[in-house]
Amino acid sequence: MDVLEDLYLRLATFLFEGAVQPAMYRLGLMAWAEEAFDWVDFFLFGVLQVLVVYLVCRPLEAWRPVERGQSGPAVRTDVIYTLLARLGLLPLLGFVLFAAIQVRLEGLLADSGWIPPTIEDLWPGLRDAPLLAMAIYIVVLDFFEYWRHRFQHEFRWWWALHSLHHAQEHMTFWTDDRNHVLDDVLAAAWLAGLAVLIGVPPGQFPIILMVLRLAESLSHANARIHFGRIGERLIVSPRFHRLHHGLLSVGASGKNYAVLLPVWDWVFGTADFRRDIFPRTGDPGAPEAYIRGGWLRQQIAGVTRLSRVLRGREKALPGIPGSTSRHEP
Repeated sequence: MDVLEDLYLRLATFLFEGAVQPAMYRLGLMAWAEEAFDWVDFFLFGVLQVLVVYLVCRPLEAWRPVERGQSGPAVRTDVIYTLLARLGLLPLLGFVLFAAIQVRLEGLLADSGWIPPTIEDLWPGLRDAPLLAMAIYIVVLDFFEYWRHRFQHEFRWWWALHSLHHAQEHMTFWTDDRNHVLDDVLAAAWLAGLAVLIGVPPGQFPIILMVLRLAESLSHANARIHFGRIGERLIVSPRFHRLHHGLLSVGASGKNYAVLLPVWDWVFGTADFRRDIFPRTGDPGAPEAYIRGGWLRQQIAGVTRLSRVLRGREKALPGIPGSTSRHEP
């Protein structure tokens, strides 16, 4: 890990000193040099994520697609979401948010006199087994990610935002990042806050994030793939998660919420392990802007829909019997 971290830092430093820093110097922006280096760091990490996800998922979609002839505009919108989420200013804003959360949380814990135990404190032998410790951290964070996902469906105000993700009728691995900005901020704060609380080492957090995001992208792939009777119960497959996005599985009646490990759905009674079902995806209760709009239009529609729910003008969860009909916000 130290070798990989050193190589990554060298590359980020090379890009910053060779391209970004000279441009900032000419523009008189050197006061923002530290923030700019953080952006280069996140940009490089985002490029690595996109590259890994594409190399894994695109061949699978070409090999065994569920849908052929998908809507080009709809898929291109999801590509824009991915590039903005992983390469643009959003990661830098996320970094500032995470730093603020970490400083504030650590300050509150220090003032209270309580230091949360890390996994290594509870199991000292893990200090000599960093890969095993990281695997345990992944399991713990995945458990809480399962519950965050369920809350996105069960709380009406949160579903107003998350339903943008479910409105995609032509799902691909790009769809993983199709989220409202406010929803992304909530999800990022949730994961970062929990990582601080349970003591995830800073050097391991990017790797954990990479594992979770690769799993999510793979699970959204337009690929007619399942992992067999045993494998379906070990790792979330494209089939397992596609049923979650099916027309009969939106809103509070959803199934298969797990991000990486289906065991949480099995334990809490929300699992569907049938391997022969690859349903249509989408949300029949979604606003038209969520389905056919571009990035900006969908972001505006999300704020409008959230406002309607908070003001009591949209009371029922969409996509289930008795819910409100589709409308243009």
